[in-house]
Amino acid sequence: MVGDIISERVGDFKSEWWARSSRNPGRHRPESAFRRLPPAFVAMEACGASHYWARELRSLGHEVAMIPPQYVKPYVQRGKSDAADAEAICEAASRPKLRKNFVPIKSPEQQGAQMLTRVRAQFISRRTQVANSIRGYAAEFGFTAPKGLSRLPQLLIDIKADATVPDLAIELIEALATELARVDDQIAKLDKKLMQLHRSNEMSRRLAAIPGVGPIGATLLSIKVVDARGFKSARNFAAWLGLTPKNHSTAGKNRLGVITRAGDGMLRTVLVAGATAVIADMRRRETRSWPWLKDIIARKPPKLVAIALANKLARIAWKLMVSGERYRPASSVVPMPT
Repeated sequence: MVGDIISERVGDFKSEWWARSSRNPGRHRPESAFRRLPPAFVAMEACGASHYWARELRSLGHEVAMIPPQYVKPYVQRGKSDAADAEAICEAASRPKLRKNFVPIKSPEQQGAQMLTRVRAQFISRRTQVANSIRGYAAEFGFTAPKGLSRLPQLLIDIKADATVPDLAIELIEALATELARVDDQIAKLDKKLMQLHRSNEMSRRLAAIPGVGPIGATLLSIKVVDARGFKSARNFAAWLGLTPKNHSTAGKNRLGVITRAGDGMLRTVLVAGATAVIADMRRRETRSWPWLKDIIARKPPKLVAIALANKLARIAWKLMVSGERYRPASSVVPMPT
């Protein structure tokens, strides 16, 4: 990463970059090289360790910018090397239009909160993997169970009660069941920590009032969106989450494809899942007073409706984060006199 850092001197805009072959400050103690420099504009690719180095360089008096790798790659010419990467970062950092895409620098507390969400997602993925393994091995001996984690205990009881199942198979399935219980316990602990974050965050409490967002979605939004004012509009925020269609327009003809799926996949997944729950609730009980949603449900496929509603929820969340307002259901809004 250090070989990919460039420094642009403030004032004369003279750019210089370090590579292994030329003035590389080293990968082990690079801060000593930057400590000797006068205050400068330092740009680097955003990565796992970039937030730490951004805080360190900022403490030395430098101005730091982190650029998403996808905006740097177009400026890499031919071969891949530290020098070529540094030159590409220099070119990307000098483009005025790219400045709005610079990544905000996160604090250690923000990184710790984001780590909580990622670790929780890993444990949930592990739980699904173990549960599917139990179902697969049980099927080899003729045992099946309906969908849902709540059905697994009865499946385990049935396997143990069958005398035709070998002792070794029962022992291995019990080992998987023990692992599943351990992972479940870890997820429960992480959920408690997540709820503590939710209750202690005023913004998260406001966002949770949006239908389909809930405590988990609200906490993720408050953790992962460092500065909502960095987005020009609610549509830009929805586009950042990958909830807008791909544009393949040409020759004056608009051609919109599938959603881009750009940005944070975890946030997008939570919003789409919440939107799906809202649609199911509306079909079952008709509790939501969104006429446009009822109309689109009647005309469009369910998954497309879920994406459209997730886009709407993202825009509402952006508005609340920027304005500091609280969510007001459509039924509680007093119409303006005509």
